Amino acid sequence: MRYQEDRAEDIRIAFIGGGSRGWAWTFMTDLAMDSRVSGTICLYDIDMEAAKANEIIGNRLKQRQDVPGKWDYTVKATLQEALEGADFVVISILPKTFDEMETDVHLPERLGIYQSVGDTAGPGGMIRALRTLPMFMEFGEAIRKYCPQAWVINYTNPMSLCVKSLYQVFPGIKAFGCCHEVFGTQKVLAAIAERELGCGPIDRRDILVNVLGINHFTWFDYAGYKGIDLFPVYRRYVETHYEEGFEEKDNHWMNSTFACAHRVKMDLFRRYGLIAAAGDRHLAEFMPGELYLKDPQTVADWKFGLTTVAWRKEDLQRRKARSRRLVSGEEEIKLEPTGEEGILLIKALCGLERVVSNVNIPNRGGQIANLPPDAVVETNAVFERDAIRPVLAGSVPDPVRQLILPHLENHNRIMQVTLGDNRDVETVTEAFMNDPLVKGRATREDVQALVRDMMSATLG
Repeated sequence: MRYQEDRAEDIRIAFIGGGSRGWAWTFMTDLAMDSRVSGTICLYDIDMEAAKANEIIGNRLKQRQDVPGKWDYTVKATLQEALEGADFVVISILPKTFDEMETDVHLPERLGIYQSVGDTAGPGGMIRALRTLPMFMEFGEAIRKYCPQAWVINYTNPMSLCVKSLYQVFPGIKAFGCCHEVFGTQKVLAAIAERELGCGPIDRRDILVNVLGINHFTWFDYAGYKGIDLFPVYRRYVETHYEEGFEEKDNHWMNSTFACAHRVKMDLFRRYGLIAAAGDRHLAEFMPGELYLKDPQTVADWKFGLTTVAWRKEDLQRRKARSRRLVSGEEEIKLEPTGEEGILLIKALCGLERVVSNVNIPNRGGQIANLPPDAVVETNAVFERDAIRPVLAGSVPDPVRQLILPHLENHNRIMQVTLGDNRDVETVTEAFMNDPLVKGRATREDVQALVRDMMSATLG
Protein backbone atom coordinates (compact mmCIF):
# COMPACT_ATOMS: atom_id res chain seq x y z
CA MET A 1 0.00 0.00 0.00
CA ARG A 2 1.25 3.49 -0.80
CA TYR A 3 -0.04 7.02 -0.29
CA GLN A 4 -0.30 9.82 -2.81
CA GLU A 5 -2.09 13.16 -2.28
CA ASP A 6 -4.79 12.04 0.13
CA ARG A 7 -5.19 8.70 -1.59
CA ALA A 8 -4.27 5.15 -0.66
CA GLU A 9 -3.18 3.09 -3.65
CA ASP A 10 -2.03 -0.49 -4.25
CA ILE A 11 -4.07 -1.71 -1.29
CA ARG A 12 -4.22 -5.49 -1.20
CA ILE A 13 -7.38 -7.05 0.25
CA ALA A 14 -7.85 -10.78 0.76
CA PHE A 15 -11.54 -11.69 0.60
CA ILE A 16 -12.19 -15.07 2.27
CA GLY A 17 -15.58 -16.17 1.00
CA GLY A 18 -14.89 -14.31 -2.22
CA GLY A 19 -17.65 -16.18 -4.02
CA SER A 20 -20.25 -14.53 -1.80
CA ARG A 21 -23.38 -13.35 -3.59
CA GLY A 22 -24.24 -10.92 -0.81
CA TRP A 23 -21.46 -9.16 1.06
CA ALA A 24 -19.06 -9.39 -1.88
CA TRP A 25 -21.38 -7.37 -4.12
CA THR A 26 -21.99 -4.87 -1.31
CA PHE A 27 -18.23 -4.54 -0.90
CA MET A 28 -17.65 -4.15 -4.65
CA THR A 29 -20.30 -1.45 -4.90
CA ASP A 30 -18.86 0.68 -2.11
CA LEU A 31 -15.29 0.26 -3.39
CA ALA A 32 -16.35 1.24 -6.90
CA MET A 33 -17.89 4.50 -5.66
CA ASP A 34 -14.78 5.79 -3.84
CA SER A 35 -11.92 7.35 -5.80
CA ARG A 36 -9.57 7.70 -2.81
CA VAL A 37 -8.71 4.01 -2.53
CA SER A 38 -7.59 1.49 -5.15
CA GLY A 39 -5.74 -1.77 -5.41
CA THR A 40 -6.30 -5.52 -5.72
CA ILE A 41 -8.94 -7.84 -4.27
CA CYS A 42 -7.80 -11.46 -3.95
CA LEU A 43 -10.87 -13.70 -3.94
CA TYR A 44 -10.62 -17.04 -2.13
CA ASP A 45 -13.51 -19.47 -1.83
CA ILE A 46 -13.99 -23.22 -1.67
CA ASP A 47 -16.57 -22.62 -4.44
CA MET A 48 -14.07 -21.67 -7.13
CA GLU A 49 -16.74 -21.09 -9.78
CA ALA A 50 -18.55 -18.58 -7.57
CA ALA A 51 -15.26 -16.74 -6.95
CA LYS A 52 -14.51 -16.69 -10.70
CA ALA A 53 -17.93 -15.18 -11.33
CA ASN A 54 -17.16 -12.39 -8.85
CA GLU A 55 -13.78 -11.89 -10.51
CA ILE A 56 -15.58 -11.17 -13.79
CA ILE A 57 -18.21 -8.98 -12.11
CA GLY A 58 -15.58 -6.96 -10.25
CA ASN A 59 -13.35 -6.44 -13.26
CA ARG A 60 -16.35 -5.39 -15.38
CA LEU A 61 -16.92 -2.61 -12.85
CA LYS A 62 -13.40 -1.29 -13.38
CA GLN A 63 -14.08 -0.81 -17.09
CA ARG A 64 -17.11 1.42 -16.56
CA GLN A 65 -16.71 5.15 -17.14
CA ASP A 66 -18.98 6.02 -14.21
CA VAL A 67 -16.84 4.09 -11.69
CA PRO A 68 -14.26 6.25 -9.88
CA GLY A 69 -12.84 3.47 -7.70
CA LYS A 70 -10.51 1.25 -9.75
CA TRP A 71 -9.83 -2.23 -8.37
CA ASP A 72 -8.43 -5.40 -9.89
CA TYR A 73 -10.11 -8.66 -8.91
CA THR A 74 -8.23 -11.94 -9.04
CA VAL A 75 -9.11 -15.45 -7.85
CA LYS A 76 -6.57 -17.29 -5.73
CA ALA A 77 -6.51 -21.07 -5.52
CA THR A 78 -5.17 -21.30 -1.95
CA LEU A 79 -5.62 -19.42 1.29
CA GLN A 80 -1.88 -18.77 1.40
CA GLU A 81 -1.90 -17.10 -2.03
CA ALA A 82 -4.83 -14.92 -1.04
CA LEU A 83 -3.29 -13.79 2.25
CA GLU A 84 0.34 -13.17 1.29
CA GLY A 85 0.99 -9.44 1.28
CA ALA A 86 -2.54 -8.51 2.35
CA ASP A 87 -3.14 -5.16 4.04
CA PHE A 88 -6.71 -6.15 4.88
CA VAL A 89 -8.54 -9.46 5.19
CA VAL A 90 -12.32 -9.62 4.84
CA ILE A 91 -14.11 -12.77 6.02
CA SER A 92 -17.66 -13.48 4.87
CA ILE A 93 -18.45 -17.18 4.71
CA LEU A 94 -21.43 -19.52 5.03
CA PRO A 95 -20.40 -22.52 7.16
CA LYS A 96 -21.43 -25.44 4.94
CA THR A 97 -24.84 -25.01 3.25
CA PHE A 98 -28.42 -24.00 3.93
CA ASP A 99 -29.20 -27.71 4.44
CA GLU A 100 -27.20 -27.59 7.68
CA MET A 101 -28.79 -24.26 8.57
CA GLU A 102 -32.20 -25.87 8.09
CA THR A 103 -31.30 -28.22 10.94
CA ASP A 104 -30.00 -25.30 13.03
CA VAL A 105 -33.22 -23.34 12.70
CA HIS A 106 -35.98 -25.91 12.44
CA LEU A 107 -35.00 -29.10 14.30
CA PRO A 108 -35.47 -27.41 17.74
CA GLU A 109 -39.09 -26.77 16.78
CA ARG A 110 -39.83 -30.39 17.72
CA LEU A 111 -39.41 -29.23 21.35
CA GLY A 112 -41.46 -26.09 20.75
CA ILE A 113 -38.32 -23.95 20.48
CA TYR A 114 -38.64 -21.36 17.72
CA GLN A 115 -35.84 -19.19 16.35
CA SER A 116 -36.28 -16.12 14.20
CA VAL A 117 -32.73 -16.13 12.76
CA GLY A 118 -30.79 -19.08 14.17
CA ASP A 119 -27.26 -17.89 13.39
CA THR A 120 -26.11 -16.16 16.60
CA ALA A 121 -27.84 -17.26 19.82
CA GLY A 122 -30.07 -20.18 20.71
CA PRO A 123 -29.50 -23.80 19.65
CA GLY A 124 -28.99 -22.82 16.01
CA GLY A 125 -26.34 -20.24 16.77
CA MET A 126 -24.37 -22.65 18.94
CA ILE A 127 -24.41 -25.54 16.48
CA ARG A 128 -23.52 -23.15 13.66
CA ALA A 129 -20.58 -21.98 15.81
CA LEU A 130 -19.32 -25.55 16.16
CA ARG A 131 -19.13 -25.73 12.36
CA THR A 132 -17.65 -22.27 11.93
CA LEU A 133 -15.01 -21.87 14.65
CA PRO A 134 -12.62 -24.58 13.44
CA MET A 135 -12.48 -22.76 10.09
CA PHE A 136 -11.86 -19.42 11.81
CA MET A 137 -9.04 -20.94 13.83
CA GLU A 138 -7.45 -22.06 10.57
CA PHE A 139 -7.88 -18.54 9.21
CA GLY A 140 -6.30 -17.08 12.34
CA GLU A 141 -3.27 -19.36 12.12
CA ALA A 142 -2.85 -18.58 8.42
CA ILE A 143 -3.10 -14.83 9.03
CA ARG A 144 -0.44 -15.12 11.76
CA LYS A 145 1.81 -16.89 9.25
CA TYR A 146 1.23 -14.95 6.04
CA CYS A 147 0.01 -11.42 6.91
CA PRO A 148 0.28 -10.83 10.68
CA GLN A 149 0.01 -7.03 10.36
CA ALA A 150 -3.16 -7.07 8.26
CA TRP A 151 -6.43 -5.68 9.59
CA VAL A 152 -9.08 -8.41 9.64
CA ILE A 153 -12.74 -7.49 9.14
CA ASN A 154 -15.29 -10.19 9.95
CA TYR A 155 -18.88 -10.18 8.69
CA THR A 156 -19.65 -13.84 9.51
CA ASN A 157 -22.08 -14.97 12.23
CA PRO A 158 -22.00 -15.87 15.02
CA MET A 159 -20.03 -12.63 15.12
CA SER A 160 -18.86 -12.65 18.75
CA LEU A 161 -17.60 -16.23 18.67
CA CYS A 162 -15.93 -15.84 15.27
CA VAL A 163 -13.95 -12.84 16.52
CA LYS A 164 -13.22 -14.60 19.82
CA SER A 165 -11.79 -17.62 17.97
CA LEU A 166 -9.43 -15.45 15.89
CA TYR A 167 -7.96 -13.95 19.07
CA GLN A 168 -7.85 -17.40 20.68
CA VAL A 169 -5.33 -18.71 18.15
CA PHE A 170 -3.58 -15.40 17.41
CA PRO A 171 -3.77 -13.01 20.41
CA GLY A 172 -1.91 -10.33 18.47
CA ILE A 173 -4.31 -10.31 15.54
CA LYS A 174 -5.83 -6.97 14.49
CA ALA A 175 -9.35 -8.29 13.99
CA PHE A 176 -12.79 -6.79 14.48
CA GLY A 177 -16.38 -7.58 13.65
CA CYS A 178 -18.65 -5.25 11.65
CA CYS A 179 -22.44 -5.29 12.04
CA HIS A 180 -25.09 -2.90 10.69
CA GLU A 181 -27.81 -3.59 13.31
CA VAL A 182 -26.91 -0.43 15.26
CA PHE A 183 -27.32 1.60 12.07
CA GLY A 184 -30.87 0.32 11.70
CA THR A 185 -31.79 1.52 15.19
CA GLN A 186 -30.22 4.92 14.49
CA LYS A 187 -32.48 5.14 11.44
CA VAL A 188 -35.53 4.31 13.56
CA LEU A 189 -34.58 7.01 16.08
CA ALA A 190 -34.02 9.49 13.25
CA ALA A 191 -37.47 8.78 11.81
CA ILE A 192 -39.15 9.02 15.22
CA ALA A 193 -37.34 12.29 15.93
CA GLU A 194 -38.53 13.67 12.59
CA ARG A 195 -42.13 12.84 13.48
CA GLU A 196 -42.02 13.91 17.12
CA LEU A 197 -39.89 17.05 16.73
CA GLY A 198 -41.27 18.13 13.38
CA CYS A 199 -37.84 18.43 11.80
CA GLY A 200 -35.87 16.64 9.20
CA PRO A 201 -34.87 14.86 7.20
CA ILE A 202 -32.33 13.52 9.73
CA ASP A 203 -29.35 11.42 8.66
CA ARG A 204 -28.85 8.44 10.93
CA ARG A 205 -25.18 9.47 11.36
CA ASP A 206 -26.38 12.58 13.16
CA ILE A 207 -27.99 10.41 15.85
CA LEU A 208 -25.17 10.21 18.40
CA VAL A 209 -25.31 7.12 20.61
CA ASN A 210 -23.39 5.27 23.28
CA VAL A 211 -23.31 1.59 22.31
CA LEU A 212 -22.86 -1.23 24.80
CA GLY A 213 -23.63 -4.94 24.76
CA ILE A 214 -22.77 -7.95 22.63
CA ASN A 215 -23.41 -8.43 18.95
CA HIS A 216 -27.11 -8.56 18.04
CA PHE A 217 -27.94 -7.75 21.68
CA THR A 218 -26.68 -4.17 21.79
CA TRP A 219 -28.17 -1.27 23.76
CA PHE A 220 -28.06 2.54 23.85
CA ASP A 221 -27.93 4.28 27.22
CA TYR A 222 -27.53 7.63 25.46
CA ALA A 223 -29.01 8.94 22.22
CA GLY A 224 -28.95 12.56 21.12
CA TYR A 225 -29.53 14.78 18.11
CA LYS A 226 -28.04 18.29 17.97
CA GLY A 227 -28.13 18.68 21.73
CA ILE A 228 -31.58 17.12 22.15
CA ASP A 229 -31.86 14.13 24.50
CA LEU A 230 -33.78 11.56 22.48
CA PHE A 231 -34.73 9.34 25.41
CA PRO A 232 -37.75 11.46 26.42
CA VAL A 233 -38.73 11.69 22.74
CA TYR A 234 -38.51 7.91 22.35
CA ARG A 235 -40.37 7.37 25.63
CA ARG A 236 -43.29 9.52 24.46
CA TYR A 237 -43.44 7.67 21.18
CA VAL A 238 -43.40 4.27 22.89
CA GLU A 239 -46.16 5.29 25.30
CA THR A 240 -48.35 6.42 22.42
CA HIS A 241 -47.56 3.75 19.82
CA TYR A 242 -46.71 0.66 21.86
CA GLU A 243 -49.53 -1.47 20.43
CA GLU A 244 -48.99 -0.75 16.73
CA GLY A 245 -45.23 -0.22 16.92
CA PHE A 246 -43.24 1.76 14.36
CA GLU A 247 -43.71 1.02 10.68
CA GLU A 248 -40.97 2.12 8.32
CA LYS A 249 -42.06 3.63 5.02
CA ASP A 250 -42.45 1.04 2.23
CA ASN A 251 -41.26 -1.74 4.56
CA HIS A 252 -44.23 -3.31 6.31
CA TRP A 253 -43.21 -6.22 8.55
CA MET A 254 -45.76 -8.61 7.02
CA ASN A 255 -44.38 -8.08 3.51
CA SER A 256 -40.66 -8.25 4.22
CA THR A 257 -38.63 -11.19 5.52
CA PHE A 258 -36.34 -9.04 7.62
CA ALA A 259 -38.63 -6.19 8.65
CA CYS A 260 -40.36 -5.69 12.00
CA ALA A 261 -42.61 -3.17 13.75
CA HIS A 262 -39.99 -2.65 16.48
CA ARG A 263 -42.44 -3.71 19.20
CA VAL A 264 -39.81 -5.93 20.86
CA LYS A 265 -37.54 -2.87 21.14
CA MET A 266 -40.35 -0.90 22.69
CA ASP A 267 -41.15 -3.64 25.17
CA LEU A 268 -37.50 -3.95 26.19
CA PHE A 269 -37.38 -0.17 26.68
CA ARG A 270 -40.37 -0.34 29.00
CA ARG A 271 -38.77 -3.21 30.94
CA TYR A 272 -35.17 -1.97 31.22
CA GLY A 273 -35.08 1.73 30.38
CA LEU A 274 -32.46 1.38 27.61
CA ILE A 275 -32.99 1.44 23.86
CA ALA A 276 -32.31 -2.02 22.44
CA ALA A 277 -30.23 -1.49 19.32
CA ALA A 278 -30.71 -4.45 16.99
CA GLY A 279 -33.49 -5.86 14.86
CA ASP A 280 -36.36 -7.46 16.75
CA ARG A 281 -35.65 -10.84 15.14
CA HIS A 282 -32.20 -10.88 16.75
CA LEU A 283 -33.23 -9.34 20.09
CA ALA A 284 -35.99 -11.91 20.62
CA GLU A 285 -33.51 -14.80 20.49
CA PHE A 286 -31.54 -13.51 23.47
CA MET A 287 -34.59 -13.35 25.72
CA PRO A 288 -36.57 -16.12 27.50
CA GLY A 289 -38.47 -18.14 24.92
CA GLU A 290 -41.90 -17.62 26.43
CA LEU A 291 -41.69 -13.84 25.87
CA TYR A 292 -41.42 -13.27 22.12
CA LEU A 293 -40.79 -16.69 20.53
CA LYS A 294 -43.26 -18.92 22.37
CA ASP A 295 -44.97 -19.94 19.11
CA PRO A 296 -45.68 -18.50 15.64
CA GLN A 297 -48.78 -16.68 16.84
CA THR A 298 -46.80 -14.94 19.59
CA VAL A 299 -44.26 -13.89 16.98
CA ALA A 300 -47.02 -12.46 14.80
CA ASP A 301 -48.46 -10.59 17.79
CA TRP A 302 -45.09 -8.88 18.27
CA LYS A 303 -45.06 -8.04 14.55
CA PHE A 304 -41.88 -9.68 13.32
CA GLY A 305 -41.27 -12.89 11.42
CA LEU A 306 -39.64 -16.29 11.57
CA THR A 307 -37.20 -16.39 8.66
CA THR A 308 -37.49 -19.89 7.24
CA VAL A 309 -34.53 -21.60 5.64
CA ALA A 310 -36.80 -22.47 2.71
CA TRP A 311 -36.95 -18.74 1.99
CA ARG A 312 -33.15 -18.51 2.20
CA LYS A 313 -32.82 -21.36 -0.31
CA GLU A 314 -35.21 -19.64 -2.70
CA ASP A 315 -33.31 -16.38 -2.28
CA LEU A 316 -30.04 -18.18 -3.06
CA GLN A 317 -31.46 -19.30 -6.40
CA ARG A 318 -32.48 -15.72 -7.15
CA ARG A 319 -28.96 -14.52 -6.32
CA LYS A 320 -27.38 -17.24 -8.48
CA ALA A 321 -29.55 -16.09 -11.36
CA ARG A 322 -28.48 -12.50 -10.75
CA SER A 323 -24.83 -13.59 -10.70
CA ARG A 324 -25.27 -15.07 -14.16
CA ARG A 325 -26.81 -11.83 -15.42
CA LEU A 326 -23.99 -9.76 -13.91
CA VAL A 327 -21.35 -12.04 -15.44
CA SER A 328 -22.94 -11.90 -18.89
CA GLY A 329 -23.42 -8.14 -18.79
CA GLU A 330 -27.20 -8.48 -19.02
CA GLU A 331 -27.36 -6.59 -15.70
CA GLU A 332 -24.98 -4.09 -14.14
CA ILE A 333 -24.35 -3.30 -10.49
CA LYS A 334 -26.13 -0.12 -9.49
CA LEU A 335 -23.84 2.50 -8.01
CA GLU A 336 -25.90 3.31 -4.93
CA PRO A 337 -24.55 3.59 -1.35
CA THR A 338 -25.24 0.37 0.52
CA GLY A 339 -25.31 1.89 4.00
CA GLU A 340 -22.44 -0.29 5.20
CA GLU A 341 -19.30 1.25 6.72
CA GLY A 342 -16.65 -1.30 5.77
CA ILE A 343 -15.00 0.91 3.15
CA LEU A 344 -15.19 3.96 5.41
CA LEU A 345 -13.38 1.99 8.14
CA ILE A 346 -10.74 0.82 5.69
CA LYS A 347 -10.13 4.43 4.66
CA ALA A 348 -9.83 5.41 8.32
CA LEU A 349 -7.32 2.62 9.00
CA CYS A 350 -5.37 3.84 5.96
CA GLY A 351 -5.22 7.29 7.57
CA LEU A 352 -7.60 9.03 5.17
CA GLU A 353 -10.41 9.59 7.68
CA ARG A 354 -11.10 9.60 11.41
CA VAL A 355 -14.31 7.72 12.15
CA VAL A 356 -16.35 6.73 15.20
CA SER A 357 -18.36 3.56 14.65
CA ASN A 358 -19.55 0.48 16.51
CA VAL A 359 -17.22 -2.49 16.54
CA ASN A 360 -16.93 -6.01 18.00
CA ILE A 361 -13.60 -6.63 19.73
CA PRO A 362 -12.45 -8.23 23.01
CA ASN A 363 -13.22 -6.29 26.19
CA ARG A 364 -9.50 -6.06 27.00
CA GLY A 365 -9.65 -2.30 27.51
CA GLY A 366 -12.62 -2.55 29.81
CA GLN A 367 -14.93 -0.89 27.31
CA ILE A 368 -17.85 -2.30 29.32
CA ALA A 369 -16.67 -2.16 32.90
CA ASN A 370 -18.86 -4.90 34.37
CA LEU A 371 -18.42 -7.55 31.67
CA PRO A 372 -15.49 -10.01 31.59
CA PRO A 373 -12.28 -8.93 29.82
CA ASP A 374 -12.30 -12.06 27.62
CA ALA A 375 -15.79 -11.31 26.29
CA VAL A 376 -16.14 -9.94 22.77
CA VAL A 377 -18.29 -6.85 23.22
CA GLU A 378 -19.82 -4.26 20.93
CA THR A 379 -19.17 -0.59 21.66
CA ASN A 380 -18.15 2.49 19.74
CA ALA A 381 -14.51 2.96 18.81
CA VAL A 382 -12.38 5.57 17.08
CA PHE A 383 -10.87 4.36 13.80
CA GLU A 384 -7.78 6.19 12.56
CA ARG A 385 -4.47 5.42 10.91
CA ASP A 386 -3.55 1.83 11.77
CA ALA A 387 -5.47 1.96 15.06
CA ILE A 388 -8.80 1.16 16.67
CA ARG A 389 -9.26 2.93 20.00
CA PRO A 390 -12.33 1.56 21.82
CA VAL A 391 -14.59 4.01 23.62
CA LEU A 392 -15.15 3.39 27.34
CA ALA A 393 -18.90 2.83 27.26
CA GLY A 394 -19.39 2.43 31.02
CA SER A 395 -21.35 -0.35 32.71
CA VAL A 396 -24.54 -2.02 31.64
CA PRO A 397 -27.31 -1.86 34.27
CA ASP A 398 -27.35 -5.06 36.28
CA PRO A 399 -30.74 -6.29 34.96
CA VAL A 400 -29.35 -6.08 31.41
CA ARG A 401 -26.06 -7.60 32.52
CA GLN A 402 -27.99 -10.60 33.86
CA LEU A 403 -29.52 -11.03 30.40
CA ILE A 404 -26.09 -10.94 28.73
CA LEU A 405 -24.20 -13.26 31.09
CA PRO A 406 -25.83 -16.59 30.06
CA HIS A 407 -24.76 -15.93 26.49
CA LEU A 408 -21.18 -15.11 27.49
CA GLU A 409 -21.12 -18.31 29.57
CA ASN A 410 -22.26 -20.24 26.51
CA HIS A 411 -19.61 -18.58 24.36
CA ASN A 412 -17.03 -20.07 26.72
CA ARG A 413 -18.70 -23.49 26.63
CA ILE A 414 -18.77 -23.58 22.84
CA MET A 415 -15.15 -22.42 22.68
CA GLN A 416 -14.23 -25.20 25.14
CA VAL A 417 -15.89 -27.78 22.89
CA THR A 418 -14.17 -26.39 19.79
CA LEU A 419 -10.75 -26.51 21.43
CA GLY A 420 -11.32 -29.97 22.90
CA ASP A 421 -13.65 -32.76 21.88
CA ASN A 422 -16.02 -31.46 19.23
CA ARG A 423 -18.31 -34.40 20.05
CA ASP A 424 -18.67 -33.28 23.69
CA VAL A 425 -22.44 -33.71 23.88
CA GLU A 426 -22.53 -33.05 27.64
CA THR A 427 -21.02 -29.57 27.44
CA VAL A 428 -23.19 -28.60 24.48
CA THR A 429 -26.24 -29.90 26.40
CA GLU A 430 -25.25 -27.68 29.34
CA ALA A 431 -25.06 -24.73 26.96
CA PHE A 432 -28.49 -25.50 25.53
CA MET A 433 -29.99 -25.86 29.00
CA ASN A 434 -28.48 -22.48 29.95
CA ASP A 435 -29.85 -20.73 26.87
CA PRO A 436 -32.91 -18.52 27.56
CA LEU A 437 -34.83 -19.92 24.58
CA VAL A 438 -34.47 -23.46 25.92
CA LYS A 439 -34.30 -23.00 29.68
CA GLY A 440 -37.35 -24.48 31.42
CA ARG A 441 -39.01 -25.53 28.17
CA ALA A 442 -37.84 -29.15 27.86
CA THR A 443 -36.35 -31.96 29.94
CA ARG A 444 -32.60 -32.53 29.96
CA GLU A 445 -33.15 -35.91 28.32
CA ASP A 446 -35.05 -34.34 25.42
CA VAL A 447 -32.53 -31.52 25.07
CA GLN A 448 -29.63 -33.97 25.00
CA ALA A 449 -31.36 -35.98 22.28
CA LEU A 450 -31.82 -32.77 20.31
CA VAL A 451 -28.12 -31.93 20.71
CA ARG A 452 -27.09 -35.37 19.44
CA ASP A 453 -29.36 -35.12 16.42
CA MET A 454 -28.28 -31.58 15.53
CA MET A 455 -24.60 -32.43 15.86
CA SER A 456 -24.96 -35.62 13.82
CA ALA A 457 -26.88 -33.84 11.08
CA THR A 458 -24.59 -30.84 10.64
CA LEU A 459 -21.07 -31.53 11.89
CA GLY A 460 -20.36 -34.47 9.59
